[in-house]
Amino acid sequence: MLENILTGFANSFIPINFLLIIAGLIGGIIIGALPGLTATMGVALMVPITFAMNPISGLIMLGAIYSGAIYGGSNSAILINTPGTPSSVATTFDGWPMTKQGNAAGALNASLFASAFGGVIGTLFLLFLAAPMAQLALKFGAPEFFWLCIFGLSTIAAMVPGNVVKGLMSGGLGMLISTIGLDPLEGARRFTFGAYSLVQGIEVIPAMIGLFSFSQVIVLVGSNNKFIADYKAKKGAAMLVAKTLLKSAKANLMRSSIIGTFVGILPGAGGEIAGIISYNEAKRWDKNKANFGKGAIEGVVASEAANNATIGGSLIPMLTLGIPGSAVAAVIMGALLAHGIQPGFKIFANNAELAYSFIVSLIVVNIVMVFVGVHLIKGTAKVLNVPTSYIGVAIVALSVIGSYTIRNSIVDVMVMIFFGLVGYFGGRVGFDTGAMALGIILGPIAEDNLSRSISLAGAEGSVFKVFFTHPISLLLIILTLISVLTPLLMAKYRAKKEAVANDKA
Repeated sequence: MLENILTGFANSFIPINFLLIIAGLIGGIIIGALPGLTATMGVALMVPITFAMNPISGLIMLGAIYSGAIYGGSNSAILINTPGTPSSVATTFDGWPMTKQGNAAGALNASLFASAFGGVIGTLFLLFLAAPMAQLALKFGAPEFFWLCIFGLSTIAAMVPGNVVKGLMSGGLGMLISTIGLDPLEGARRFTFGAYSLVQGIEVIPAMIGLFSFSQVIVLVGSNNKFIADYKAKKGAAMLVAKTLLKSAKANLMRSSIIGTFVGILPGAGGEIAGIISYNEAKRWDKNKANFGKGAIEGVVASEAANNATIGGSLIPMLTLGIPGSAVAAVIMGALLAHGIQPGFKIFANNAELAYSFIVSLIVVNIVMVFVGVHLIKGTAKVLNVPTSYIGVAIVALSVIGSYTIRNSIVDVMVMIFFGLVGYFGGRVGFDTGAMALGIILGPIAEDNLSRSISLAGAEGSVFKVFFTHPISLLLIILTLISVLTPLLMAKYRAKKEAVANDKA
């Protein structure tokens, strides 16, 4: 293995491969930062180009685009409150408040360093623990996926501590919206109101663009602010953030990276689930929970470390079992098959140089991403110095283009505008857009696996046995109960402590 790893590093630093790493990163970051252009789209567009390349060079470039795009989504999430990719939804919770406080550079650098750290940790798991983690992923069936989604939804209680009821209502409304379309079990139409265009359901990306981006345009236009936020370039911002993370965020980085890697190996789970769960856990274990949602750098770190760690995680079942853990992993698997290479355990024996070169290149990619990102941040942050009127027009244009390109449908543009209005007016009455987004994202996954579990229960003759007797399901149920009860118990504890303090006064 050591010889193969060294060969992988040697191949990564071959001039042409190293140039492909830099080009792939820059292209991926730009794709990720543009709302509506996903990592899957970026990687898929470049797959045909790899047919004329050496397979190792082609895979290295695709890996760089993948890593760059997942990180790139945080740039727009932080600067204009618009997650460039669904994986960056949780980044908006604290990244945007940091920008409004004039600390955009701090948020952008924290995102960069956390992304690189999470990417390296996820790749190390892929390099050394691929086989056992792939076997663990096989133990997840429909009931386990259902409880994983319920655990993710339980974080709503922690996301909106000031008004849990409104948070739960927001999440419930998001889940209700996610049921539009065809029933996953019977195939019957639901809530389409006779409109054929709604049969496919509500596409997640236009809904996210509307909730976070279009609604923000309305806020910007209605404000008297000439610029989005006050921003002045600060020398040494990157070093200051790096020192802060080394001093106080080591546990957060490691915990979030491990969560991201684990979620990444589960097919269909995705970076959005990893980011939200990691954000919730970071808040749970932080001493200053009240700072989350108000510009806590810990929130940005948790989300970005987790969603980048899913990259290595998603490639574990793809390379070892031939089961892609994400849409991008499926595209990369297609590229391998096009080159006549069959993913599976035998790839480490029959194509060891290619497999290890690809994996090791991801470590190099994440290290190089720090240097590329630091230079790009200096330019991207200057968007805050552009007048609000120009930024508003640009965001609207990108929102329309991004929504339309998903399915080439004008209906998705209308969906985006509708959710923009929902996000704007809902925010004015206290509804939480983050909780609603969580419901829209996790709703279809939870329902689909609930339907499968019920079918399985019908075959086995026991609903209780299917849902409540599997070890992983029981663990997730316990974690869900802890997640729901912790905010309530902490609120009672604080109220009791304040009452005692008032009595003494």
